[in-house]
Amino acid sequence: MAKEQKYSVVDSFAGFELRNYDPCVLVDIEITSDFEKAGSAGFGPLVGYIGGQNQPGTKIAMTAPVIQEPTATAHIVSFVMPSEIDEPGAPIPNDNRVSLRVKPQELVAVVRFTGLWSAASYQERLTKLLVAIEAAGYRTAGNARFARFDPPWTPWFIRRNEIQIPVALTA
Repeated sequence: MAKEQKYSVVDSFAGFELRNYDPCVLVDIEITSDFEKAGSAGFGPLVGYIGGQNQPGTKIAMTAPVIQEPTATAHIVSFVMPSEIDEPGAPIPNDNRVSLRVKPQELVAVVRFTGLWSAASYQERLTKLLVAIEAAGYRTAGNARFARFDPPWTPWFIRRNEIQIPVALTA
């Protein structure tokens, strides 16, 4: 089983869990594709990076989740690097489409669910999460992202998925 991104649970509300995520390093690739295909398209180059397609050829342990963040024109697909890797110490990607970035500590509203990886499922849950965040006295403070924890061969009914949105208290 892969290590997971480090966080602590701050509170639970109707419709979501509030978490404090530790700072981390992400390895990213931008994919111009639809929601359902972006994760698969980004997975190969990211696996290549952690498999040693980097300078100096270091293999890096797989972590969970695989994150997909929709933007206006594309999807950013990311792996979270193991917590012992910081940006200055991270291997340099051989693939120029792959990049590294530091994600600072953040407060995140999270809804967890099982099921298929579809745009419709994501959008339905995202809409409900946004309502729950506002009802709890928070506001969004960043883009929503889709987090997948299981390999594609995992039966759909036991797949662990999450929608994560950075938040802040409403002023």
